[in-house]
Amino acid sequence: MAVAAAAVVGYCKPSPFVGQFPSSYGKSVSSQSSKTVMEASRITALFWGSKKPVKSQPLDSSLGDFTLTGSGTEEVMENQAIGKKVSVLVISSIMEVSPHEWNACTLDATGPEKFNPFLTHGFLSSLEETGCAVKETGWMPSHIVAKDESKNILGVVPLYLKSHSSGEFVFDHSWADAYHSFGSRYYPKFQCCVPFTPVTGPRIIIRNTSFRDQVFDIIVSALKDLTAKSQVSSLHITFPSENEWHKLKDKGFLQRIGMQYHWNNRNYKSFDEFLMDMKHGKRKNIRQERKKICAQNLTMKRLRGYEIKANHWDSFYKFYRNTTDNKWGSPYLTRDFFHEMGSKMGDQVLLVVAEEGDELVAGALNLIGGDTLFGRIWGCHPQVYYPCLHFEACYYQAIEAAIEMNLSTVEAGAQGEHKIPRGYLPVTTYSCHYFMDEGFRKAIEEFLVRESNQVRLVTKLLHESGPFKEVIH
Repeated sequence: MAVAAAAVVGYCKPSPFVGQFPSSYGKSVSSQSSKTVMEASRITALFWGSKKPVKSQPLDSSLGDFTLTGSGTEEVMENQAIGKKVSVLVISSIMEVSPHEWNACTLDATGPEKFNPFLTHGFLSSLEETGCAVKETGWMPSHIVAKDESKNILGVVPLYLKSHSSGEFVFDHSWADAYHSFGSRYYPKFQCCVPFTPVTGPRIIIRNTSFRDQVFDIIVSALKDLTAKSQVSSLHITFPSENEWHKLKDKGFLQRIGMQYHWNNRNYKSFDEFLMDMKHGKRKNIRQERKKICAQNLTMKRLRGYEIKANHWDSFYKFYRNTTDNKWGSPYLTRDFFHEMGSKMGDQVLLVVAEEGDELVAGALNLIGGDTLFGRIWGCHPQVYYPCLHFEACYYQAIEAAIEMNLSTVEAGAQGEHKIPRGYLPVTTYSCHYFMDEGFRKAIEEFLVRESNQVRLVTKLLHESGPFKEVIH
């Protein structure tokens, strides 16, 4: 484990990318000033960029008409689509698409077994309607919609024009600093993602037809055209599915990998059965941590759907603000967001709460997918510290819930090596990056090769030194 920890520390050091551009690129600088720029960049890369609204020209709503082609081997019904036009549009709000049409794309793209609640109209529209992912916060909605000649929606893409890099969880601050050092502008950029949510899932969300591959290609072509026409630096697709990640490589996107920690359900019937798979020391530690909850007279509850009342959301917002004030400095989400999202998402929401007597003192927000419980946000009463409550609310309660609901995975969010001794193992995450400037593209491509080798090594070491009796792959 010591070797793995050392590897993690190395992996988490400031990016080696800064300063790797050829000296002849962009503005000429002296060797001394170049050194100063490099040192400054290594520091400022740790902080968020500007949150000023994007200053840009209005986007052209039409990205063009495309023609479906075919070999003539499809079924008769599908043949009727061959030769017809597909129109690709940019819309300024997800509210321009009906929830039914957007969610039909989402369900087709994932299938019921892999249903992803963060891709739904309810979640994304809650972010817009409550002022979280809007132009004023540097997240200008620029969603892509593909329609056939009968105005049926064939595919959608959650896309934002951004003036900073906060709320993404795939860190490119050093890239922005390098652009700035050479007199170029990194922002605005296009970001294809679910805002503030490091959850893997399809990003080019397409209806299930025999010509879906053509629609995929059409949308990717339109995205690249939009990036060029808008004269922005780049287009980033973060946390796509592995399949999309591979396909986008052939479309000129650079590939990047990251790492998260997930818990996998090996057909456990109870929490104790899960513990029996753990090494003795890890199992003993978990039991001791759970005993501390009772010793502090705390009661844990899992609330779902209608059980979550307005007062729960008001308290949870205070807990969330305590976390953001101490960790990030400013909140991404508003109080209204939690009320709106809770109302729209219903039974897909699982709120774990801790009570001391009749008072709520902490909470952890989860969303329920087809086969996965997604742990998202944690917060606690600002004036009291409860030992081990974070582990209980975020990790152990999530594992118990997943076992009860027969879910295969718990995704506990980004970062955190402390999750490993509690049963969460490293998994690979993906992102894709398309740059307009060939010089920057080449430098970033070389950096990504080195970074990927580091990530793969760390993942391997952490698996080999994991908390289970047997190595689990």
